[in-house]
Amino acid sequence: MTIAAILRTKGDDVIALTPQTRVGEAVAVLADKRIGAVPVCEEGVPVGIFSERDVVHCLAQAGAGALDRPLSEVMTQPVQSVGAHENVIGALSLMTRRRIRHLPVVEDGRMVGFVSIGDLVKYRIDRIEADAAAMRDYIQQG
Repeated sequence: MTIAAILRTKGDDVIALTPQTRVGEAVAVLADKRIGAVPVCEEGVPVGIFSERDVVHCLAQAGAGALDRPLSEVMTQPVQSVGAHENVIGALSLMTRRRIRHLPVVEDGRMVGFVSIGDLVKYRIDRIEADAAAMRDYIQQG
């Protein structure tokens, strides 16, 4: 099970913002798209992640004035990423160790997708359920 398999199911269309995007605009994107994080990229290369956690931190530090700050000042960096051919278990392990919920998928230095811990867990559960169903069918046939 690789990250590429998840991207085939989920798709590789990713919303990304630039480091110059203002926090207020980024918050509107998170709310409008009902997502928890967005990669921040320069010319297709992820340079940070802006998440709900970053919103809370910057508002706690700067109040409403934080909404006018550029993402470059508040985004989480450096970026942790995975390759498309990495094993799902390895990515889950990285996310657990680093306490992160979103990973850009990078190939040849450029972002080719974006996965969340929810995407990885759903994929694992679907595979486990499919394996269990196959085992039940095998047992019933025998």
